[in-house]
Amino acid sequence: QVQLVESGGGLVQAGGSLRLSCAASGRIFSINPMSWFRQAPGKEREFVSCWNSGNLYYTESVKGRFTISRDNAKNTVYLQMNNLKPEDTAVYYCAASTNLRATRGSDEYNYWGQGTSVTVSP
Repeated sequence: QVQLVESGGGLVQAGGSLRLSCAASGRIFSINPMSWFRQAPGKEREFVSCWNSGNLYYTESVKGRFTISRDNAKNTVYLQMNNLKPEDTAVYYCAASTNLRATRGSDEYNYWGQGTSVTVSP
């Protein structure tokens, strides 16, 4: 049984920072890709960032502002979000995959967290 538990969301003013955490339990190991997706109100879920065997991937709109990292000892992936903008407002989801080639596609992931809400005020 795999569980992904996100934390760290909240309300922040534009220009502020938040760090999201996603703790994995069960059969998720350092070789399994882990990623962050987000879903804004009225929009489809979109890819944000991926950690895959030390390779990092970002959607264009967050490059230079967000940083993904992973602590394999804690089986936890983080998303440091700096210089937040109102358009970053969304529910952020952590995902893990047994497909070792998974990167940006939501259909590549078979485990999902419950989501953590991020609201950025102007």
